[in-house]
Amino acid sequence: MYGLPSSTEMRRSLPKKTIYSRFELRAAQRDRFDADISRIDIVAEVSPATVPALAEGERVKKFYLLDVQLKHRECQAKNLELLVRLIPQNLIFALSFDGEVRLALFCSRMIFSAWQPAGSVRIPLRGLNLDAVWDEIVASIGAVTPTEGRSVAEQIVQDDRRAKLLHQIEVLERKARSERQPRRKSELFEELKKLKKELE
Repeated sequence: MYGLPSSTEMRRSLPKKTIYSRFELRAAQRDRFDADISRIDIVAEVSPATVPALAEGERVKKFYLLDVQLKHRECQAKNLELLVRLIPQNLIFALSFDGEVRLALFCSRMIFSAWQPAGSVRIPLRGLNLDAVWDEIVASIGAVTPTEGRSVAEQIVQDDRRAKLLHQIEVLERKARSERQPRRKSELFEELKKLKKELE
């Protein structure tokens, strides 16, 4: 399943009613969760016990793969973040809808892969320990290429910061082009200089 060894496979249902009662979700959270998600199953556990060739990492001791059947193609990230907060484990979500699968996990924020046909999705197990394997999985799902000296998580934060700065620059440039008052236009250009400097 998803290219993982058969020794990792398990099939344990995670009923929504259990999630609601155990974690005492508010009515709005339950409704939002129920509107997106049809069923959740724990389908694999990757740990030194299930894959003896992998050593335990400092950060990652094991991780689970959850098969999440969706009611429609788009699932709110809040629902998955809720599961991440409620279940204190490293989790990968295989979001399934209409014969396609999209992988997701939390690494400083929810990251998602592109939708792919169900049979073609693979989760790479490359590395000597679970820290390295987890970083490789995060990089492949998020299409992240860490620069030298940065971890995958640091690179995601850096990419997010860069994207926000680029968006701010774009907004300010539009404002500066449409501004009629010379003094205000000058102030906007000074702000732009600062943001562009930060971008470097």
